[in-house]
Amino acid sequence: MGLTTAPFAAAAPPPAPTIAQGNNWDVKPVAAGYQITLRLGAPAPMRASLPLLAVDGEPIGVAKQSTDQRTLTLVSTDPAVLKAKDVKLVWSGDLGKDDRKAESRGAAVGGPNDAYWLKPKLGALLKDDPAKPGKFKVETSEYNLGDEAVFLPGLGQKSEVVGKVYTPVGATGKRPFVLFLHGRHSYCYGGTNEQPEKPWPCTDGAKPVPSYRGYDGAAKALASSGYQVVSISSNAVNAYDGGVYDAGAQARAELILDHLKLWKQWSTAGGGPFGNKYVGKIDLQNIGLMGHSRGGEGVARAAVVNADRGGEFGIRAVLPLAPVDFARSTVPGVAMSVILPYCDGDVSDLQGQKFYDDTRYSVTGDAATRSTVTVLGANHNFFNTEWTPGQSEAPSNDDWGGEGKAAPCDAKYAGRLKAKEQQAVGTAYLSGFFRLHLGNEKQFLPLFDGSDARAASAGRAVVRVVSQAPLATRRDVNRFDSALPKGALTGKASAVVCSGATLKDARAATPTCLTTDGSGDSPHWDSAWFAARTPTMAATRLSWRDKTGVLRVNLPAAQRDVRKFAALSFRTAPDPAGAAKTDLSVRVVDGKGRAVSVPVSKVSDALTRLPGPKTFGLPKNLLRSVRIPVSSLKGIDLKDVRAIELRTDKVAKGTVYLSDLAFSSAGVGVSAPAVKLPRVSASDVKVKEGDKGTQTVDFYVRLHRASTRPVKVYAETNGDLGSTVGDVVRTVVFKPGQVKQKISLPVKSNTRDSYDIQFSLVLSVPHEALLDKSFGHGEVIDDDPTPKLTLGNLTTVEKTGEVGFPMTLSAPSDKYVGVNGQLKDGTAVLKQDYLGYYDEGDPGSRTIDGYVESGQTKGLMLVKIVDDKVKEPAETFTAVVDQADGADIKVPQTLTATITDND
Repeated sequence: MGLTTAPFAAAAPPPAPTIAQGNNWDVKPVAAGYQITLRLGAPAPMRASLPLLAVDGEPIGVAKQSTDQRTLTLVSTDPAVLKAKDVKLVWSGDLGKDDRKAESRGAAVGGPNDAYWLKPKLGALLKDDPAKPGKFKVETSEYNLGDEAVFLPGLGQKSEVVGKVYTPVGATGKRPFVLFLHGRHSYCYGGTNEQPEKPWPCTDGAKPVPSYRGYDGAAKALASSGYQVVSISSNAVNAYDGGVYDAGAQARAELILDHLKLWKQWSTAGGGPFGNKYVGKIDLQNIGLMGHSRGGEGVARAAVVNADRGGEFGIRAVLPLAPVDFARSTVPGVAMSVILPYCDGDVSDLQGQKFYDDTRYSVTGDAATRSTVTVLGANHNFFNTEWTPGQSEAPSNDDWGGEGKAAPCDAKYAGRLKAKEQQAVGTAYLSGFFRLHLGNEKQFLPLFDGSDARAASAGRAVVRVVSQAPLATRRDVNRFDSALPKGALTGKASAVVCSGATLKDARAATPTCLTTDGSGDSPHWDSAWFAARTPTMAATRLSWRDKTGVLRVNLPAAQRDVRKFAALSFRTAPDPAGAAKTDLSVRVVDGKGRAVSVPVSKVSDALTRLPGPKTFGLPKNLLRSVRIPVSSLKGIDLKDVRAIELRTDKVAKGTVYLSDLAFSSAGVGVSAPAVKLPRVSASDVKVKEGDKGTQTVDFYVRLHRASTRPVKVYAETNGDLGSTVGDVVRTVVFKPGQVKQKISLPVKSNTRDSYDIQFSLVLSVPHEALLDKSFGHGEVIDDDPTPKLTLGNLTTVEKTGEVGFPMTLSAPSDKYVGVNGQLKDGTAVLKQDYLGYYDEGDPGSRTIDGYVESGQTKGLMLVKIVDDKVKEPAETFTAVVDQADGADIKVPQTLTATITDND
């Protein structure tokens, strides 16, 4: 079945005949294809993940949600949906995940390493705690410019402009500015149960959910240390983003920039709600952004859009917290740390990991630093007090959901963080990150440099950090993303470069890193929904059969002096198909053959599988840091290091993943909007289908200016292309000086009436460029006349049983042509002389419908004739057809059925 994205799902016309149906779902023809509708007994949760409809177990697309969240719809042109047996709601990121309620019944007994992760090795405590209140008192206030105060082009709707302000009292001079953006959560609560005409603003006594007030801990910690903080509301985006092509990322970015423009005015000319209070008090060239959930993709997009538009604001630090990354953007030039809660029950595939993976080497000379912070025992919601039961004003929940104590994310499990413990972790890392990168408070660097130092306020939380040091203090030795040089492997070992994950029972054309059940256990290698076929991070999978294996990386002469670096590091993880714990030796060799060997297990638990049973999307297969202090390499000449060897001398058999071998020292780096990069955009295109041969849809991918370096970006189609439009997956490369590339898609012409087809060309993971307009919108317009439909009367005999009013099209159509109406008695009486076709499911049903299948010209509106064994004259009843779709016909029409007696 083809994929369909919500933005192109057309609104349903008046009720149409049902093709397939179940207890709470049906499939009906509509103007754009076949509308699948699922009705829920209770509102679907407002999640950051995308709501998908799965037909017979296969997800076919992103669903639009009704304003009451009880009805989900999508439109497909794929005729396979006509034979649906089952329709269910599933979520991107945790496809195939078992019902977590099974955990509380003891179905899961945990993973083999759970005991270790309850008492793992911990890093050193920092002397200075970033969550400790600073010297300034904090004044809070709010501003509210209205529920529909600004129009967001990326949303096509107006949004509220509401924010909570945290001000350091008595701080002098311009203060660094930090903006928080919450994610996708319920936007209204309370009030009546009546469905409003539009979802936003709240009506009928309902109140806005104050999600923006949920980050008090981190905001006050920062403000008390001299930082100006604002947390803004995005309820309107949440209300409408189910129908937006990119799930609201662009709209969230625009909302952030609109707030920054207001603060620019308020801090220069004054006015607005604060008068002259903030004039001269805010440094908008020193800005940090935190975005939670879909807000994480929003702040990443805001940093890029700001650079695209010339860098009006000095966005220098971006922290996506439990973020989505549906479209595989990169965030070069800006310091970034991605917080990944291990027990995220919403964005359960931890897709935010890709922000780090995709940005690492995306731009030559990128001087910024970046990291990921994985927090064991933390869920998605509890970083925000307004999303936490017992703390929130509106209803809230534990997004993981398991109530047992057997598995590491269950509410009662010993390693699961309580809400306040999780909020303390959030406060420590949010405060530490922005103080480090906006205030140059380097005492917090160990929280983010991969050494796993701890803040006392984070308590018992187990945190693992992966870091890419800034270019100025880093020497990349081998990224392990391409084939090893000849002779690099000796002994009984093998290595292959892999990318992506293979679903169980599926075959892959190229080596994939692992096999998965699709439940979100592979954050590096799970595909993104809007860029599903863009390659994921490449790594080297090293396997060995005995203790003789050696992978040797030789250093060229210019790289042999490593005295200025603090550590040798790489990322690694055990293969999920192998042992739960394995080991390697890292052997560093100098020019005289002297060597120092360090077991990975001595310095890191990266080769100890993370906690959890092999279900519920656990354990996560995450690459983690092995960090060997250069100072510990005693007895060799650090001016003349010739090779680094990874040896299989610790375990007789095993497989591991390898990435990012480098020497480095921790550093803050240089961070600023990447305004000097070329911007890459996709055009929109609209063409007529045509009557003969093959037409083309020509997209153009453009750079806003020529680059001196080759620029690469991935392009792929997204949406339901049907059988008319050709698919494309392509790597677009601009040679120096080139600014335009054409991507042509074939369109099969015909003379049959068809659906207009709408889809996207999605650009993702650019190299040496920024994404500007990353979604190109395509439309193929059907230009064939709609055939005429003729309905006929029915004459039949009692004994015929099922029989139908004839339907005739003037020409075949690619559309499913359907009609429906009501049966009315004449001299023939319902139940006594005839029955509706659906009588068994609805005794006494007077509904009648009929259809002509795609490509056919004949169809029937079926009824059942009762053979009553009574001699009687001919009798009649009528069918009043009042609704039709897919053909040219005037309604209502009244048709007559005549039943001739056979007794």
